[in-house]
Amino acid sequence: MDEPARIRVLSVDDHPLLREGLAAIIESQADMTLVSQASNGAEAIHMHRQYRPDVTLMDLRLPDLSGIDAMLAIRAESPEARIIILTTFEGDVEIQRALQAGAHGYLLKSTPPNELVQAIRHVHAGKKRVPPNVAAQLAEHMGSESLSSREVEVLRQVAQGNRNREVAERLFISEETVKVHVKHIMEKLGASDRTQAIAIAVKRGIIQL
Repeated sequence: MDEPARIRVLSVDDHPLLREGLAAIIESQADMTLVSQASNGAEAIHMHRQYRPDVTLMDLRLPDLSGIDAMLAIRAESPEARIIILTTFEGDVEIQRALQAGAHGYLLKSTPPNELVQAIRHVHAGKKRVPPNVAAQLAEHMGSESLSSREVEVLRQVAQGNRNREVAERLFISEETVKVHVKHIMEKLGASDRTQAIAIAVKRGIIQL
C-alpha cells in the first residue's frame, strides 16, 4: 500500500535557532517534511515559487519586508497558498491585518510543539487555526474605533519623541490640528496621556518602535 503523501512545509524566519527548532519538530513528524527554509521575505517568495509547499510558516518581522507583505506577494502568485503566521506579536491590529491578508492561522512562538503540528495539519486540511488566546485578543478590541491613517502618522511622530510643533512641521499641518489628532488618539485608545497611548498602540500592533 502506498504511503500517504507528507505535508510539505516551508519555514520563514530570520533567526537560525528558531529555524533549526522548527525543522526538528517538523521532521520528527511521520506525516510532514520540511521542503525549504527562508530567512527573509524575498527568499520566502522565491522558495514558495520553487517548492510550492502545502503549508508555509511565516514570521511577521523579517529583515526586508513584513511577513504580511511577503504573504500578499505569495498569494498574488498562488491564491491557494496556505500560510500560518508564527510570531511573538499578539497585538489585535496585527492579527486582524494578517487574517485579512489571507493567513490561515496565527500562532505565537510560545505555542507548544504538539499544538504547532496540529495547526499545520488543520490548515493543510483547509481549516483556519486561531488559538483561543489570540482570538480573545481580537475579541477584546472588536468594537474599538480604529485610528485613521493620519492619526497613526501623528502617533508615530509622537512615539519618536517629537513635540506637537515638530510633528506639525514634519506632517505639514498646523499645531492645532496635531493637538486635535492627539486628543482623538487618546480617546480612541483609552489612554490618559501620550506615553500610555504609545504603549497601548505598540502592544496592539498599531505602531512599531
